[in-house]
Formats: sequence, structure tokens, C-alpha cells
Amino acid sequence: MIPANLFQQFGLYFAWVVSLLATGGSLYFSEVMGFIPCSLCWYQRILMYPLIILLGIASYRNDRAIIPYTLPLSIIGGGISLFHYLQQKVPGLASLAPCKTGVPCSGMYINWLGFITIPFLALVAFILISLFLWLGRNQNSGTQA
Repeated sequence: MIPANLFQQFGLYFAWVVSLLATGGSLYFSEVMGFIPCSLCWYQRILMYPLIILLGIASYRNDRAIIPYTLPLSIIGGGISLFHYLQQKVPGLASLAPCKTGVPCSGMYINWLGFITIPFLALVAFILISLFLWLGRNQNSGTQA
């Protein structure tokens, strides 16, 4: 059984680990597999990559004061990931693609099990980071520092 305060105590660290995995995955897809990122992929990367540094330092120092600054990055990144995923899976939204040149945002390099695409993986990562940050935000609430 998971202790009730596990996510509260280690939420910052868990969020950092998810950001590491997500960034590693995105770099693997682009640098090893040769998948060229579209415009929306780049926006998601812009919001994910700084989280490695910010959450890594904050985890090391156990500094929860970073959460109000990093939580908006993960929420906005999740919104972009959701929009990107919907562009891939809902045919009518593909015409709204901001990708005018280069790789189309509606294209899918992977489509595992018929629903898991790269934007879906990014969405899951942003949701997990947001959840862990939210759960880890009030470890010391009600106590004197």
C-alpha cells in the first residue's frame, strides 16, 4: 500500500523524473529515429526542456517554492499537447494546423495501439508532471518552517 504522503513528500522529485523521461524520449525520436519535429512539437519542447533544470535543482534543494513557476509551464504544455493530439485524431481539426511549412502537425510518426502518438506521450508526461507538482505543493502547510 502506498503511504498517503508519498506523493506529497516526493512529488517534486517524481515530476523531475517524468520531465527527464519525456525529454529523453523526445530526443530519442528526433536524434536517433530521425523524426523531424513539427511546429507544435517545438512548442511542447520549449515548455518541457526547462523543467529538467528547474525541477532538478528544486528537487535537490527540496525547494517547493518553484512549483508556482513550473506548474503553469506543464499546464500550458499539456494544453498544446492536447491540441496537437486532437489535430492528429480529429480530421476537421487538421485544417487548423499552424504548421504551414515543414512537417505537418497532423502527421503521425508513431501510432501504437491506434491511439498512442508522440503528442499523446507528451500529454501524459505534462499531466503527470502537473499532478505530481500539485500533490507535492503543500508538504509543509499547517506547520511552522
